[in-house]
Amino acid sequence: MGKPTGFMEIERAYESAEPVEVRIRHFREFVSALPEAELRQQGARCMDCGIPFCHSGCPVNNIIPDWNDLVYRNRWQEAIEVLHSTNNFPEFTGRICPAPCEAACTLNFNDTAVAIKSIEHAIIDRAWEEGWVKPQIAAVKTGRKVAVVGSGPAGLACSQQLARAGHAVTLFEKNDRIGGLLRYGIPDFKMEKHLIDRRMEQMKAEGVEFRVNAHIGSDIPACDLLKDYDAVVLTGGSEAPRNLNIPGRELDGVHFALDFLIPQNKVNAGDQVGNQITATGKHVVVIGGGDTGSDCVGTSIRHGAASVTQLEVMPMPPESENKPLTWPNWPLKLRTSSSQEEGCTREWSVVTKRFSGSNGRVEKLHCVRVEWNLAEMKMTEVPDSEFELNADLVLLAMGYLHPVHKGMLEELGVHLDQRGNVGADTRNYRTSIDKVFTAGDMRRGQSLVVWAIREGRQAARSVDEFLMGHSDLPR
Repeated sequence: MGKPTGFMEIERAYESAEPVEVRIRHFREFVSALPEAELRQQGARCMDCGIPFCHSGCPVNNIIPDWNDLVYRNRWQEAIEVLHSTNNFPEFTGRICPAPCEAACTLNFNDTAVAIKSIEHAIIDRAWEEGWVKPQIAAVKTGRKVAVVGSGPAGLACSQQLARAGHAVTLFEKNDRIGGLLRYGIPDFKMEKHLIDRRMEQMKAEGVEFRVNAHIGSDIPACDLLKDYDAVVLTGGSEAPRNLNIPGRELDGVHFALDFLIPQNKVNAGDQVGNQITATGKHVVVIGGGDTGSDCVGTSIRHGAASVTQLEVMPMPPESENKPLTWPNWPLKLRTSSSQEEGCTREWSVVTKRFSGSNGRVEKLHCVRVEWNLAEMKMTEVPDSEFELNADLVLLAMGYLHPVHKGMLEELGVHLDQRGNVGADTRNYRTSIDKVFTAGDMRRGQSLVVWAIREGRQAARSVDEFLMGHSDLPR
């Protein structure tokens, strides 16, 4: 590496953010990149590891030490070439990936990890500013046609790779804009949507055709794709939410998280949304302690909620991990999101037993505290621990079970695995139906954007091999 002693001389730096009282007044991104001089110093902290575990920690296997070193040496254009060699959309991952690469960083074993995510974020933002990101148009067209269904990160990555291999790619999206959950599930304060639009323009120049308001299995029969295309890739995501079937679930004011998040993103895009679910002046309870729950927290605070409480059924994790036991794997430890920092009461080991209210509207949650036997993953209710929470709005953010089966999947008759996901392995991503492939959350279950990009890229290579007998696309 450029500075062998950098990790001993330089402390980790962190990106700055707008103060809470400022950022909760808008839905724009609020994190500022590190100055260039600090970024180069952070690149210098990267160690000359015998085994760079960050490679395996990163699902797309980013060549992290190389672009860290290039940033340190002020060779930014080479850095983006290395970064793009494994990751189609680093502007997405540099904002919303939780950075398992940093957990796996060798320096993280007994110090603070290299600021990998900040460096990635800076490389791609500078590349766009400098005009280094250009369409990569295939020199030779194959004459083969591929349909990709679902325009989330897996579908986008798969489509871009196939277009660069020379295939004619049509990307179908059921919603009115491209992007899947990147567009309508991730709040703008975490990732603004002009980043998707900018990539779309690149992909259009590369030959990808985008078709919105095209719901396969509803507006368009799935069998038509089998007739009209040489291969079909299913990348529709995991959209069947986990419900909470308890007394009072039918009350008005109890909603799934996406029914709350999607309309706000539409409003941010300038759409007129009727009957939008808002948190203004309400006591909000978010059930679910993950990223989607955190997004509900941040959005509720920006609406001007009277209070926000987030419930998690699992026990509170330790504040820091036992690194000799967990490193280089992703550790279980207490994490506080930027939204939770903005003003949220968090409760752990809580089960909601029922909702109650009057005139058809929810007013209270009736809860109980539980104790966990983590070795057996069993919980028991704590005697006399019942309590109530006032609630005008309840948001269910407990994750997603599997892709929606009704419509496209039922029509195609694809094999489903035991969890209800579309069955396919990670060697060729082929489903039980001839010439039909699948990737992303639709195959693996709900996961991270970086896993979706990885699967989309690998599925593209498998499709290319299927169509041409070989492939030069990377896995």
